[in-house]
Formats: sequence, C-alpha cells, structure tokens
Amino acid sequence: MQFIYVLPGWEGSIADARVLRDALSIRNGLPIRDGYYYLVDAGYTNGKGFLAPFRGQRYHLNDWNPGYQPNTPEELFNMKHSSARNVIERCFGLLKVRWHIIRNSNWYPIKLQSKIIMVCCLLHNHIRRNMPIDPAEADLDAEEEKEENEGGVELDGEPITSVEPSEEWTNWRQTLANQMFDEWRQNRNNG
Repeated sequence: MQFIYVLPGWEGSIADARVLRDALSIRNGLPIRDGYYYLVDAGYTNGKGFLAPFRGQRYHLNDWNPGYQPNTPEELFNMKHSSARNVIERCFGLLKVRWHIIRNSNWYPIKLQSKIIMVCCLLHNHIRRNMPIDPAEADLDAEEEKEENEGGVELDGEPITSVEPSEEWTNWRQTLANQMFDEWRQNRNNG
C-alpha cells in the first residue's frame, strides 16, 4: 500500500475531472504505461488506462450480503474492483491515521499544505518499505470498525472529459469480466 503519484494543491471541492485533466497534461504528469491501468470509480469514464466498474450493478462491498454470490460477470467484476479500490481507500485512511495534520482542515498557506501532503506520502512510502509491521494499521483497523458500525461513507466521482471512452477498452473490460466469471465458476464447481 504505497502511493505512486501525488498531485497536492487542489481544493477539495474541485471536480475530479479537472484534477485528472491537470495530472495528464502537466510535465512529468500521471504516468500511464501500456498494459497498466488505474482503478477509478463509476464517476470516471472507462477509457484507456482507466478501469471503471460497470454501472447499474452492485458495487460497494457493503452491498454484498454474507454468502451472496455474483450472478453475472459484471457483478463479479464489480465485487473484485470494489475490493481492490478498498485497498486504495485504506491507504488514504492509513495516511490520515498516521499524520493528524492532514486529517482536518488547517489554515496553512496552500503551498505549505501541498508540501506537507507530499512529505507525508513520501514518509508513508518509506515506512511501508522499511517496517514489516506497521503499528498505524492497528489504529486504522479500529477506526474502520467504528465507521462500519456508524455507516460508511459513499464515494462518488464527477464525470470526466479528459479521458475518452473507447469501444476497444469497453470490450476489453467485458472480456476480462467474462474470463474472471468463468474462472470463478469453474473454481466454485471444482471446490
């Protein structure tokens, strides 16, 4: 659970699309290598380099009752996508548990706030690489359990315009979902 790209300095109310557009257009911006992709929420377009869940299907992990099994490739895909994105949200949670300075609003100048966030992310990555057991994770586990009991936060995104949907990418996602579902059913039938 490490950060691979950080773009601090944007106000929290800015649309995700605008931040992504900036990340893609600036020098040394968000790297998108062939064969790799970023998991994005349903507010983003499913386009090359950005893998979004299927709309109109169950998505959030708390939508899945214990023992409920997916009925379609799209449901299984969304369940796995949500589980993987949960790791991303956990990484942000760990960052906030570790450094309270970024947990709440502060009145430092925006340039200083950006530097604080960058340093916290760098230190987080350094700790993750060099400490096999991270005591901050126990604190995060307790905090997540408290949030679950109080009802979690729903994360939604804004539609973006800087990444264009492509039929090729949509077909690739469907093929991936079908392969995952076939493999999952085969393992379930054999196990």
